[in-house]
Amino acid sequence: MDRRQFLVRAGAASAAIAGSAAVGALPFGAGTASATWDAVSRYKRLVPEIFAPLKSAPDFIDSVVIGSGFGGAISAYRLAKAGVDVAVLERGSRWPNHPTREIFANDAFPDGRGFWRRTQFTGVTGIPQSVDSFGGVLDATDFDGISVWRGAAVGGGSVVYTGVSIEPEKRFFDRVFAGTGVDHAEMHNVFYPRARTNLAVSPMPDDIYNSQAFHHSRAWDDHVRRAGYTPQKIDGIWRWSVVRDELAGRSRASATASLSNLGNSNGAKYDLGQNYLKWAEATGRATVYPGHEVLDIGQDAGGRYTIHVNKVAPTGEVLSTRTISCNRLFLAAGSVGTTELLLKAQATTMLKNLNEHVGHGWGTNGDAAIVRKFDFGGLTQGAPSRSRILDERGMPVTLENWYVPGLPADLGLIGSLGMVLDDTRGSFYYDRASAKMKLRWPGQREANEAMRAVNNRIAAATPFQSVGFAPFSPDVNTSFTAHPLGGAVIGKATDAYGRVVGHRGLYVMDGAAIPGSTGTVNPSLTIAALAERNIEAIISAAG
Repeated sequence: MDRRQFLVRAGAASAAIAGSAAVGALPFGAGTASATWDAVSRYKRLVPEIFAPLKSAPDFIDSVVIGSGFGGAISAYRLAKAGVDVAVLERGSRWPNHPTREIFANDAFPDGRGFWRRTQFTGVTGIPQSVDSFGGVLDATDFDGISVWRGAAVGGGSVVYTGVSIEPEKRFFDRVFAGTGVDHAEMHNVFYPRARTNLAVSPMPDDIYNSQAFHHSRAWDDHVRRAGYTPQKIDGIWRWSVVRDELAGRSRASATASLSNLGNSNGAKYDLGQNYLKWAEATGRATVYPGHEVLDIGQDAGGRYTIHVNKVAPTGEVLSTRTISCNRLFLAAGSVGTTELLLKAQATTMLKNLNEHVGHGWGTNGDAAIVRKFDFGGLTQGAPSRSRILDERGMPVTLENWYVPGLPADLGLIGSLGMVLDDTRGSFYYDRASAKMKLRWPGQREANEAMRAVNNRIAAATPFQSVGFAPFSPDVNTSFTAHPLGGAVIGKATDAYGRVVGHRGLYVMDGAAIPGSTGTVNPSLTIAALAERNIEAIISAAG
């Protein structure tokens, strides 16, 4: 490869490093402005399952769950196990897994399977790229000042995150959840352990850590030790037996080939389709309905909740539009999706008693993509994360070792996911003129500087290290978040168990309930544990 080719590919890798617990960037993707007939034909050959006829949700059912991520999947399972009939409405497709097939797109050079209905995607480089418009697994929603990345598939964010599952320190948890009615002792003793058990979380085994695919993880640990930090092992939801199959050549390379942010074809990631959603459907009481995109929610004169739904093919074709009703409605469409449904219902008076807290308390979990260079040594970088550090010399900062997604060679870049315990919050509002939800976001300058100081300290302690990779990627990038949290915060827009104030039988069960942060750790385990807590109380009280 000549120097120019190297720089272009390295730039792509550096930009792609912004992939976080839930996402992947497209810095130099190849694609057309819309999904052509040839592209769709290719997807049909690769993943025929997502083109199967879509079954329709019933006109009426006792309980409806909107969204199939952590909050939705757990709610559906616990309700079904308690004998309640449940319909789970999911806008995305149900993607299969297979040990040898190419189910998902490549992280660095994706096609339409990668992104949800976009004809253009601007990654962290700021360079717009054309992409196939198709019903792919990652939704990047652009607001003023920030891009919010989230899942669009059966299993929600569990399909596109990088599997890190950590409980926050008590002092950080207490700071974030103060005044919400959520008790740390209860969460720590009961609900975090329950979620950890069901999600089968565990740290990376030493044999995998010491393999060639994780040279970058060992280098990362060495660099932070030089700077005086002690790397801590972290838990993930990876099926380590499948990762070993990859290393031995028995399975298609995925987790060991820098793939994760757009899905893992071989099922190396233990996503919700392999646990809670599977268990829910096994009860015979719950059914997941892919391709069901909720347009709005309301309440009829008799008190039943109404859900206006498009049934949509992966190509974007609207197959039908109808209204479904239920006695109880569980919102689990993610921070953005749940908040938007509530704000729209409030603005149009389809729900008349929502309070003034809806739309507020939104945060990014202090996310940033962080990069240093150079450290050659591996053929590729495995996706699972091994370690983290915590710096409390000022604003609390966590860095987790990360990877360069999708490329067939390690180009000498060291990536970290940064998270800061930052009190910065934004607020959503519904703009009636455009009929869209918009965001007021002040940015997080102090958080940037706190993360930059830690990254600089590590780089200074390691020979031949420098920060950033100009002009392709800055050292600290907060132009995105993979961890949107808040908008319908528990204890404010809802009671202490997710029941929406003013509306009996309406619940918030997902990241929208979290007060903007989970205390310098990835949110998935906290969302899962909180959903376990809340649904237990709701079922116990029968309302």
